[in-house]
Amino acid sequence: MSFVISLERVIDAPAATVWQVITDLPRYGEWNPFCIECRSTLVPGDPIHMQVRLLSRPQAQTEVIFEHVPMSHLCYGLDGGWSRAIVSNRCHRIEALADGRTRYRSHFELSGWLMPLVRRLFRRQLQRGFTGMTDGIVAQALRMNR
Repeated sequence: MSFVISLERVIDAPAATVWQVITDLPRYGEWNPFCIECRSTLVPGDPIHMQVRLLSRPQAQTEVIFEHVPMSHLCYGLDGGWSRAIVSNRCHRIEALADGRTRYRSHFELSGWLMPLVRRLFRRQLQRGFTGMTDGIVAQALRMNR
């Protein structure tokens, strides 16, 4: 059993522009209301350090890059460690469409034995956060495509 938030948007911008928005981590603070600071090498196995606005004050969140396939997908999360208390997988996926637009898919999945508590306490905040980030990616890609 897991808690999933999946969003999809078609963006009126080329895939290269959308990918640039997703991977230009130092600029996240300019457009991202949820993950306001982010740094990583984006190399699988390396950490991704974030400041996320889940509650009223930003908090540090460090996860691990699982997969990075340029112009396709970037996935990161938590493997749960030995206790498997919280396991998460966050993926950004893009698909270039024939008309020059891009399909963007946002997927977040949370499992582990603490998942029911996290879902009960933070469901609305996580939904709002991932929706805000998705909408921010769309808006930033459109600005860059002007």
